[in-house]
Amino acid sequence: MSVVRELSPGWLLDHLSFINKISYELHHHHEPCCSKKEPTSVHLDTLHMDSVSSFGASATCIASTTKPENDDGGNCEMFIQKYVFRSELFDVTKPYITSAIHKECQQSNEKEDLVNDVKKEISISVNGKKRKRCVDFNQGELDAMEYHTKIRGLILDGSSQLIQEGLKSGFLHPLYEKRDKYSEPIILPLDTCNLSELCEMAKHLPSLNEMELQTLQLMEDDISVTEQYLFSRIVDNNSSFTKMITLMGQKYLLPPRSSFLLSDISCIHPLLNCKKTYDVIVIDPPWQNKSVKRSNRYSYLSPLQIKQIPIPKLAAPNCLVVTWVTNRQKHLRFVKEELYPSWSVEIVAEWHWVKITSSGEFVFPLDSPHKKPYEGLILGRVREKAALPLRNADVKELPIPDHKLIVSVPCTLHSHKPPLAEVLKDYIKPEGECLELFARNLQPGWTSWGNEVLKFQHVDYFVALESKS
Repeated sequence: MSVVRELSPGWLLDHLSFINKISYELHHHHEPCCSKKEPTSVHLDTLHMDSVSSFGASATCIASTTKPENDDGGNCEMFIQKYVFRSELFDVTKPYITSAIHKECQQSNEKEDLVNDVKKEISISVNGKKRKRCVDFNQGELDAMEYHTKIRGLILDGSSQLIQEGLKSGFLHPLYEKRDKYSEPIILPLDTCNLSELCEMAKHLPSLNEMELQTLQLMEDDISVTEQYLFSRIVDNNSSFTKMITLMGQKYLLPPRSSFLLSDISCIHPLLNCKKTYDVIVIDPPWQNKSVKRSNRYSYLSPLQIKQIPIPKLAAPNCLVVTWVTNRQKHLRFVKEELYPSWSVEIVAEWHWVKITSSGEFVFPLDSPHKKPYEGLILGRVREKAALPLRNADVKELPIPDHKLIVSVPCTLHSHKPPLAEVLKDYIKPEGECLELFARNLQPGWTSWGNEVLKFQHVDYFVALESKS
């Protein structure tokens, strides 16, 4: 379970545990003894993995296998390789901003009213000296201050309750050592395969006919896939085991019972061609902002492009739509006042993701004038113009509570959002179809789409444990 604790304010999540409970296991046949006529069967009599958390615990795997007979009556062994996500990528032991800066922000906030004053003095430390400057807030900044004032108490009180439970359970640990203690920097895998650029290149490949664009099913015995078949078509790992695929020399792990479409927004039509509708759609749009423009780190979409996503065609009746939104008020207003109405989506709740360290502190000061330790999610239901009955009259729609909190230690990888599957399960029908748009990773039971949909499935983000046969 990724849910460490559930209270009335919301949930305390263990993102790393969610990834590792997927059980990334590769099953290989030992050649050449295996018969090509008889399928190989594997029975895990015992499977034990020590708790793996963001505090660097080790993991071991113990598995047993059956040995199916080959053509000569001999036995063939099954080789099992298990992978776990790199725990150091969740090793957030201290806030991103030092306590000295936090204190300065607090002092600044105490001097001035953040909503009513258009000007305030900000004390900035430069080489041990202090200078003062006068700042004029624009309307967007004033709106952000007003919004923060409204939800501040909710964030603080609700998070405190969940953090206390995390400390009691041992999931969170008080940080006793000095803050300036040296720690080795995390070495991230090289981005040797730019997936978004590959999607752009794929547009110039010869067009595939409708038959060739049908969903590619990866069955139990598939061990390799031709690269050209991975672009602009849905790839479905129907098996109960993890698959490893190679794309431009880079290896990616596909969890069992997962599907994906690797393409940009101009090639989203395979999702429509499969004639499937979804009961929950999670959207993490690449919002446009100044820092993205300057850094050119990743592409972004304009509001008009986001509105053109064909949600009405992808959504089943009563579909739950969840959109991640930055703290920029312009984006929040756009989702509430333009985007959802254009999709016939009725807003039912607004939730918040609160990011904390492994010791239970906010990753940014709560009242920081620059970056906040929380992000928003806008939840809505697709409503037909003419109200339609539920597909199953016996299924009752559970009301979604407003202002719930999702508290977790964030991954250090950019835009690796926490999983929503377990916190949303009570609000969608059992075995409902699930879709994530602009995804960067895969989940069992979900279809994922995006031009970086395999990014966090790269094998370098995982650690291979001791193999068994």
